Amino acid sequence: MREKAEQGVYPSRPPLGYRNNKSERSIEIDPEKAPMAKAMFERYGSGQLSLSALRAELRKRFGVDLAKSYLDRLLKNPFYTGQFYWENKLYKGTHKPIISRQQFDLVQDVFAGRNKPRYGTYDFPYRGLLTCAYDNCRVTAEMKKSKYTYYRCTQFRGKCDLPYIREEVLGTRLGKILQDIYIPDAALVQLQESLLSDSGRDEEIREQQGRLLNQQLTRVQRRLDQAYQDKLDGIISEELWGRKSAEWQAEERQILSSVQSLKAVKPGRLLDAARILELANKAYSLYEKQSPAEKAKLLKMVLSNCAIDAVSLYPTYRKPFDLIFQMGKTKEWCARSDSNTRPCASEAHALSS
Repeated sequence: MREKAEQGVYPSRPPLGYRNNKSERSIEIDPEKAPMAKAMFERYGSGQLSLSALRAELRKRFGVDLAKSYLDRLLKNPFYTGQFYWENKLYKGTHKPIISRQQFDLVQDVFAGRNKPRYGTYDFPYRGLLTCAYDNCRVTAEMKKSKYTYYRCTQFRGKCDLPYIREEVLGTRLGKILQDIYIPDAALVQLQESLLSDSGRDEEIREQQGRLLNQQLTRVQRRLDQAYQDKLDGIISEELWGRKSAEWQAEERQILSSVQSLKAVKPGRLLDAARILELANKAYSLYEKQSPAEKAKLLKMVLSNCAIDAVSLYPTYRKPFDLIFQMGKTKEWCARSDSNTRPCASEAHALSS
């Protein structure tokens, strides 16, 4: 049995949502029961349901009555992520996962609150933004004495060194991240001017391309009209007309497609880039004045994830804030030889792309 487990094959009957394939001696997803298994993780992971409420919902939706203790075991079983325990050892299975590791961790996060729906009455603002730098588990939150909110590691992979962090302290630490994407006022003005200049050039180029495409379209259509008349007058054969008209019609379709693509270019990208620049310029000052919920909203615009340990933060920036961070880190902003620190047009163009 252990040898089989080391090969990635679960040596026993698989849980709900899977079935044994006797002919291939493997475990496969059960197409009839897998939707229920996926649903139970999604619904319980929302934090809005107790096990009793989940049981009732599954019974109503799928017509299957599962005991609470059985649901508890299923929801804590890593088998659904492609792993399994055998003789107290975790193995990587050859079977396909039904849910992601993130979804599984989210469910364990809910269990950390002793199966009570934790997010129905209070929405912990920084939940979903942080991971533990020690073991890569999610960082969850809980309320103490009905008034103090603490963030901590879910400790799904065992006890780790991340201490409990008060929400107020965490908010202050996270705010320092926004200081690192600051754009100086002088650089902001130069970048906005570069964007406007680039926008004008882009519009001029689009107009020129549009004129050329229209000229090509007119030329192709004239060829088709003339060749058709030549066919009617017997100047060219039916075979030649068929071959050339097919070529020109294909060229006509290609030109028309290019014209439509050119029209589909939206100038809204310039506005989006200008808003991003203004946000980067004022992000920290805005952050300081906002509530925790608004602070978290701002952070989630800037960050895709942030790892945390007892001392430091390790942010992963969304685009283009990663570029703004790098430019701010060097403090160069493409300085010119005339000693005026001005941003390059190429930098502004990169922010708008």
